[in-house]
Amino acid sequence: MTQPEARIVNVLLVEDDPGDVLMTREAFDEYLHNRLDVVTDGAAALCYLRREPPYADAPRPDLVLLDLNLPRKDGREVLQEVKDDPDLRHIPVVVLTTSQADEDVLRSYQLHANAYVTKPVDFESFIEAVKQIDHFFVSVVQLPTGRTA
Repeated sequence: MTQPEARIVNVLLVEDDPGDVLMTREAFDEYLHNRLDVVTDGAAALCYLRREPPYADAPRPDLVLLDLNLPRKDGREVLQEVKDDPDLRHIPVVVLTTSQADEDVLRSYQLHANAYVTKPVDFESFIEAVKQIDHFFVSVVQLPTGRTA
């Protein structure tokens, strides 16, 4: 008996730190089998999600990994706009940030983040955290299939 082929999940990483982008890409390249796209600021994230130029042909992400401290538009603003938009609010958003501040955790959940993960500082722990996020949102939970075209 053959196992069904796993569905490829589109993940959008919104991260301005080149080192964190590199580590996340490595986790996806080495251990995960999902598509990873990256934007480096909050304004670009919203353009990507809304499929505005230059992202008109971008796939709709199944999951967003969102840093809070971003240029042009911070992660809190992005999270609020995503969760206020009927076409986007169904997309799970995981806040993946260095902040351990209680007010950032509380505010993120008030804005309807689906999870809040503090970035580990060492490479192996960071890779493991990304793998666990991917495993949970890809293998454990059922993501919406009724995506907007």
